[in-house]
Formats: sequence, structure tokens, C-alpha cells
Amino acid sequence: MSADDLDDYEAQLELALYKEYRDVVGLFAYVVETERRFYLANHVDLKAHNDAGDVYFELTLRDAWVWDSYRTARFIKTVHVLTFKDVNIEEIAKSDLEPPTAIRG
Repeated sequence: MSADDLDDYEAQLELALYKEYRDVVGLFAYVVETERRFYLANHVDLKAHNDAGDVYFELTLRDAWVWDSYRTARFIKTVHVLTFKDVNIEEIAKSDLEPPTAIRG
């Protein structure tokens, strides 16, 4: 397998993953981003911990989907993440998922 073949394969995986994301995003309430992964989830619980001056985050997601092109099963019942890095959680506005309506004049 050449380097070009490998690049093409990875591009195809990434495109398939994007299409899957586009198809499932409407099923979820939250977008969650950690330093290692990107998730969609319907329940998010975030707890900040301070241990001897070190702050870390404990994140539990339920009913989730993970952006990972190498996983065969991206739908996950429960995810538990511990991280010292930033966690970004956004609620998905259902109106953002609707295509714009045509302007009639």
C-alpha cells in the first residue's frame, strides 16, 4: 500500500464519519469536546475536582456517540472521562439543525 493509498483510505474514513455525524447529530442534546475526543450525548455530568492544587475534571456522558473513525461501534451507553485539560460542552439548538427556508417574495 502506497502513501497515497493510505491518504485516500483515511480521507474516505473521515468523509464517512462526517456523513454519519450529520445523520445522527439531531438525536442528541449536547456536543462535548475534550482534548482527546469529540462526543454527542443526551446526558452530561461534569464535576471539577481540586486535589492538592491540581484541578481535574470528571465527565460522565450517557447515550453518546463518539467521533472516532477507527471505532466500529460509535454509539456508547456510558462514557467516563478524567482530564486535566479543558472540557467544552454546548447544548445543541434544534433550530440550528433545520435547513433554512427559502425566502418567498
